[in-house]
Amino acid sequence: MQKSVRKLRLLPLLAGAYYMVSGGPYGLEDIIGMAGYGRALLLLMLLPFVWSLPTALMIGELASAIPLEGGFYAWVRRALGPFWGFQEAWLSLAASVFDMAIYPTIFTEYLGRVAPFMTAGHRGTMLQLLVILLAVLWNLRGAAAVGEGSVWMMIVSLSPFAILVLIALGYAVRHPAVHAYAGLPVQHTIAGALLVAMWNYMGWDNATTIAAEVEEPQRNYPRAMIRAAVMVMFVYCLPLLAVWLGGLSPDRFTTGAWVDAAKVFGGPLLAVSIVFVGSIDGLGTFTALTMSYTRLPFAMAMDGLLPKVFTRVNRAGVPWVCIVACATAWALALGLTFERLISIDLVLYGASLLLEYVALVVLRLREPEMRRPFRIPGGLGMAIAVGIGPAVLIFFALWASREERAYGMSAMLFSLLIAAVGPVLYLFCRNCSPVATRDGVAADES
Repeated sequence: MQKSVRKLRLLPLLAGAYYMVSGGPYGLEDIIGMAGYGRALLLLMLLPFVWSLPTALMIGELASAIPLEGGFYAWVRRALGPFWGFQEAWLSLAASVFDMAIYPTIFTEYLGRVAPFMTAGHRGTMLQLLVILLAVLWNLRGAAAVGEGSVWMMIVSLSPFAILVLIALGYAVRHPAVHAYAGLPVQHTIAGALLVAMWNYMGWDNATTIAAEVEEPQRNYPRAMIRAAVMVMFVYCLPLLAVWLGGLSPDRFTTGAWVDAAKVFGGPLLAVSIVFVGSIDGLGTFTALTMSYTRLPFAMAMDGLLPKVFTRVNRAGVPWVCIVACATAWALALGLTFERLISIDLVLYGASLLLEYVALVVLRLREPEMRRPFRIPGGLGMAIAVGIGPAVLIFFALWASREERAYGMSAMLFSLLIAAVGPVLYLFCRNCSPVATRDGVAADES
């Protein structure tokens, strides 16, 4: 990787983290449809304190202490050894296959609301493949290009929702008799709503895999994580509160329903704007996550856990072989339903997140003198305590996934089978030759 490669500053890192976790209120519709407004708002306000904030604190400490390319893979490898480092990367990459298929799916769902002919039949699949292609081409320009583009996309994509919030709140003030739709929707499931809410708040660790491409990572990672956590909570809660007070029935909320809400309160122009920024958000999230996930096989190949070919980079310092390989896998996963994707994704991602919390505690015990520019306050006890809430939620997601079906079996069993492939792959990959020491810099360039 060339020394002249531009690095991500704080604001682009914040925007990248925002897209890796959220990308806006898209995806919240099913929470409202399953739980009703009041319970959905309660979930979205409380979940950050037991799911997002503990994860942000854990990431802040480990990312500032070990700012290596590969992020959470490097932490687990250092704490638990190469076997568990490999499992951490495998779980994350396997989860990415199902996670990344969600965003092109949401893209076509929204576009179909205003232009059904464009998503009918094979045209919908072609549009999803186009999203993948655009993200690949953008990523080939480098991390800085992705981060800086994310800043402008974030500003543009939030603008129609700001207008929707103002119009809906104004409507609630003018029509005080029509507000606070308090009842549950006809078809409701709190468990399902919790799973979707967890998915909407997960992915904070994804931004850490590009640590070698971030300016002052020890300083910027903790700042970006905490700010992004607060920002995402407000981006979720304000639009939900506004349409609730505006009197819109929760029964109308399924994937893509923000278009209907915009049409009710702001008319066709605002509805089209929501669709437009939905496409921007889908592309922005997919592009940012492409930047994140593709650094995992790169770092593994540097450590000799994957073939050397995965260390090849272009002149912008981008691991292009990793990008092509990952994009191909993501394209093959297109077609699963939204609910099935979330169930599988949560189980695999949750397992990898638990390993990160274990690494946090193990490194506190084994390397107490390690320099930690940011440290979770409260000593070892607090380092252990921050993982309790996320662990409980992850085991709940595992239990709940037994109800979903994927490839003729429960999503839970399917996810466990995928996880079980990791140790087998490790036996085949462990004898690859390392390319360089773990300094996050490639030794060869194509």
